[in-house]
Amino acid sequence: MSGIDEDEKFYRDTEALAHPKLTDQQLAMLEQIGTRRVVRRGEVVTKAGQRNVGLTAVLRGELEVFESCDGQELILASPGPREFLGDVAMLTGTAALANSRGKAEESEVLQVPADRLRQALAELPGVGEPIVQAFIMRRKRIMRDREFSGLRILTPKDSRDGRELDDFLDKNHVPHRVVDFLADEGRALAERLHLASHDLPALITPNGMPLRHPSLREVARIAGLLKPLTSGEDEEVSCDLAIVGAGPAGLAAAVYAASEGLRTVVLEGYAPGGQAGSSSLIENFFGFPTGISGGELAFRAQLQAYRFGAKFSTPAQALSLTLNDDEHRATLSVEGCNCLLHAKCAIIATGVNYHRLEAEGRENFECAGLYYAATAREGRLCSGSTVVVVGGGNSAGQAAMFLSECAEKVLLVIRGDGLSKTMSTYLSRRVAVKENIEILTNTEVRQMMGGKVLEAVELENTKTHERWMVKTPAVFSMIGAKPCTSWLPAEIQLDEKGFIKTGPSIANLPSWKAEERPPGALETSWPGIFAAGDVRSGSVKRCAAAVGEGGMAVEGVHEVLKTYS
Repeated sequence: MSGIDEDEKFYRDTEALAHPKLTDQQLAMLEQIGTRRVVRRGEVVTKAGQRNVGLTAVLRGELEVFESCDGQELILASPGPREFLGDVAMLTGTAALANSRGKAEESEVLQVPADRLRQALAELPGVGEPIVQAFIMRRKRIMRDREFSGLRILTPKDSRDGRELDDFLDKNHVPHRVVDFLADEGRALAERLHLASHDLPALITPNGMPLRHPSLREVARIAGLLKPLTSGEDEEVSCDLAIVGAGPAGLAAAVYAASEGLRTVVLEGYAPGGQAGSSSLIENFFGFPTGISGGELAFRAQLQAYRFGAKFSTPAQALSLTLNDDEHRATLSVEGCNCLLHAKCAIIATGVNYHRLEAEGRENFECAGLYYAATAREGRLCSGSTVVVVGGGNSAGQAAMFLSECAEKVLLVIRGDGLSKTMSTYLSRRVAVKENIEILTNTEVRQMMGGKVLEAVELENTKTHERWMVKTPAVFSMIGAKPCTSWLPAEIQLDEKGFIKTGPSIANLPSWKAEERPPGALETSWPGIFAAGDVRSGSVKRCAAAVGEGGMAVEGVHEVLKTYS
């Protein structure tokens, strides 16, 4: 089946979910928190790029949703009676993707403000499910729409900076398109916007304005991902719970905390999901018998947390943590939001970063042939080629299996004698029998070569010291990791490898002597500060375990907050 046929089947199969009709009862519940409005033909209802857009339901008449790009319009939908506008941007408060206007001579609509909509989706039974499901499905459909432009990245194909922008938007589920500067479309776009090669990469906004060499924060601001935590001129903000890191542990904590009424703020430095978010397929996660991609799991978890009222800011980096003895146990200095965040409790869920390959020339090919995740985006880059996966753990095995579906051959390079000690049994068996995966034991990457992008690597067998060259456009490095704890103060005790110590191991420290209770299982050496997921010493390095720890940490937070009442 061709790609076009697959897309057509996807749109046909998802039509009912993407465009449901609200019942009389659902409309009646929404009318309690909304206002009616009459819309004339051509009258604007929403604009692309607008933030915190509320829900607009059509009572009579018809609206039109469209994208305006380079002087041309693409009609996306024409919602009629009982249908409604919007996608996940209404949950997240990010930038609206498209414009909408009246299509019929006169239409009547019901408009629900964004904050009241999020409250309704969490509290009104029978309303939330069809609306949220429609939002998710619409975002999936528009991400697959080849005609929809969204944000555009104008860049040469071999640009490392351009690939970084593409990766950032992709992992944050922001619809966008990469336009090759050397292709006819790219040259025409550059000429129209007066962009030269030294201006690239450039981000083209929905209104057609280019940003030359944008930083990730500028891109996040345009997409609506980087949201201020404070209002007005305030430089300080308070909350019940600050969560640093939006991997599986942080996302789970956000869902449980926000759903239980805690004022919850989540700081994420790049994109939700952590290492799990980069996994092409997680097959051993509870409740998904056919597996689920890490990106999809993280996306759904983040929407769930948004639905319950959690606040996210991306990319927002916690620069420092100051520990206090008063009601607000933690004060975080936040880069990106440029504020101080005072929290009664904090959960550190910063996860780990993959170790870098010790191969000559490695630094020349970061994001230009050397990758630390194997998603559909990377898969497209190496279709029909020989690719190299380095590592013997589950992440490496999952990457090898995923890439074997698009690459001609996958070389799985491991330093040890086999996979049995480092990879789950079910996965190692699949890797071993996959015809186009070759396992190279006792092997390391010694050198990486190429021009602007990777072209070849040199491998060495560490037992025989034989070296040989392999032509490849991509190396996927998954060789262990180090915890992201260098930013923490000395009061937060770490083990010999830099992971955060919790529970009984820190119970006898001076900081706990004055407490009338022992530390919780996930509580750190400072009362009220918790650690969850891969960053915690002794944690089980599995996605489901991290999710469980996120929920457990919130239970500990409740115990701490009881002491304030």
